[in-house]
Amino acid sequence: QVQVVESGGGLVQPGGSLTLSCAARGYISNIKNMNWHRQAPGKERELVATIANDGATMYGNFVKGRFTISGDIAKNTVHLQMNSLTPEDTAVYYCHIYSATNKGGTLDTKDYWGQGTQVTVSS
Repeated sequence: QVQVVESGGGLVQPGGSLTLSCAARGYISNIKNMNWHRQAPGKERELVATIANDGATMYGNFVKGRFTISGDIAKNTVHLQMNSLTPEDTAVYYCHIYSATNKGGTLDTKDYWGQGTQVTVSS
């Protein structure tokens, strides 16, 4: 059974930086993209950043150049460097890995989610 584990969350002051990391325990093949999502209290979960297996990246509009996603598909690891954090970035951050395998013309897709890591931005 593959597990996805996040690390690096914590308490940081406004304007500070934090790096989140995610690794799969057990190997995930045919990864199409690796993602970070977040969910703040009372709000819906939202996509923060995505990195595809070709290296292409995409960010939520609220990121505004502050975050950088990086990853190694072969090593099943993904990171999120977050700078210029504000209290609005306070949330539980989740790692999500998506894989898809063509099995005789049928696409077998799998979503792997971590348990989440808390990020709190406060003075």
